[in-house]
Amino acid sequence: MLEKLEAVEKRYEELQTRMADPAVVSDPNRVREISREMSDLEPLVTKFREYKATREALEKTRALARDDTDEELRALAREEIEQLEASAQRLMQEVRVLLLPKDPRDDKDVFVEIRAGTGGEEAALFAADLYRMYTRYAEDKGWQVELVDENRTGLKGLKEVVFEVKGKGAYSRLKYESGVHRVQRIPVTEASGRIHTSTATVAVLAEVDEVAVEIKPDDLKIDIFHASGHGGQNVQKVATAVRITHLPTGLVVTCQDQRSQLQNKVRAMNVLRARLYEIELEKQQREVTAARRAQVGSGERAEKIRTYNFPQDRVTDHRIGLTLHNLPRILDGHLDPLIDALILADQTEKLKAAGVDNGAKM
Repeated sequence: MLEKLEAVEKRYEELQTRMADPAVVSDPNRVREISREMSDLEPLVTKFREYKATREALEKTRALARDDTDEELRALAREEIEQLEASAQRLMQEVRVLLLPKDPRDDKDVFVEIRAGTGGEEAALFAADLYRMYTRYAEDKGWQVELVDENRTGLKGLKEVVFEVKGKGAYSRLKYESGVHRVQRIPVTEASGRIHTSTATVAVLAEVDEVAVEIKPDDLKIDIFHASGHGGQNVQKVATAVRITHLPTGLVVTCQDQRSQLQNKVRAMNVLRARLYEIELEKQQREVTAARRAQVGSGERAEKIRTYNFPQDRVTDHRIGLTLHNLPRILDGHLDPLIDALILADQTEKLKAAGVDNGAKM
């Protein structure tokens, strides 16, 4: 592993040298290409250099503890050795994680689809809560949210909502939200005060380049209709809403939030492309991992991934057995504690699959 890390560092230094070459500086395409590669390597190189500096400090401190005649200084050195050993082990673990193959979709923008499941009107209200939760989370991250389509109910619930999240790292964090979310609470429509269990399904789809998915024009049925505003208000006089049906799969995508028919068609095609790519990807993953399902991030739509329990003020993620309290804060978009834990569990599983001993010292 150290040889590989040294090679990565050498490559990074070569790229730095090239960036100072006048022939490269005068070529914007070369500058862009080298900058992109340096940006990809920089986190690993920085962490590896930090690890090497810590190891060097550790060796010097060990020598001091071994050779110094002052017992008090030797005791201080031994104390520092413990701290440096812990830092070196932590840094090497972080280096191992950075060496894991990166999901090429992690920096992609995403489409998020939320659909009310079992539970009638209460499920629709829960879907609206999830929509607000994710939009608040996106705002905190500085991401841009654009509504694609929505189907509201009379009590301000959502039978279905599709929206796009644009921003660096959007997919890398939101991808863990795919699955069935369950809520346990007393619905506003419940007169007897009984606790009900309802569900909503979340699907997170990475945006896909046109060349990645081939869609034949003959496979599409495109309908144009009048877009309606929220609650039936502001009905547009010009037909701009677009509904695209993919005939081979039966997938239907509707977009009516943009001002023009062309904009709605482009957005609907982007959503359709992302759905088709996800279907094909899941098919490949099932074939490759038939004998082994990952604990985190399996993307199985039928899997109940999380429970939001209002009477007990708790949220439990069933994939990793994590329970957090202060439910209102989580529904207000403070999802980092959950997502950070899921990322850590995912990384741990991948390290195990790669045969890496997390406790190994170097």
